[in-house]
Amino acid sequence: MEASATLVPIFVCVVLPVSVVLITSLTKMNINKSRTQILMKAIEVNKDVDVESLVESLRRPRKTPEELLNLRLLRGCIFSAIGMVLILAALILLLTGTPFDSDIIGFTMLPGGLSMAIGISYLLVCRLTRNQIKSQEESGNIETRKDI
Repeated sequence: MEASATLVPIFVCVVLPVSVVLITSLTKMNINKSRTQILMKAIEVNKDVDVESLVESLRRPRKTPEELLNLRLLRGCIFSAIGMVLILAALILLLTGTPFDSDIIGFTMLPGGLSMAIGISYLLVCRLTRNQIKSQEESGNIETRKDI
């Protein structure tokens, strides 16, 4: 029984992170290898192919500033809402007579405060990014996607 009690933390702390990193690295290497094979095959079949445009078409699509802004707004709203719900639950527990030093208050207030802080930071970054995008659009230094 004692051996399994020591093996579980070792697997969780060592083997699991190493395997996750290995899997993601192998996946990226496989994607790069397949893209390279596609390029090589296209060059072999057609010598007049425009390599630059083919490489550009095989790249992973990049998000526009507006898409990043929407993602930050969404994450900020989600984290803030979760934080508010947890803090509200802790306040309701306090009002119903649960002592402040009980475990349930700590287990709801701490994650609630952390989630609220993360949500507020996302919302602040969203606002700053929106102001930057507006100033870049006014000066004409930003490209926008019209195909959405």
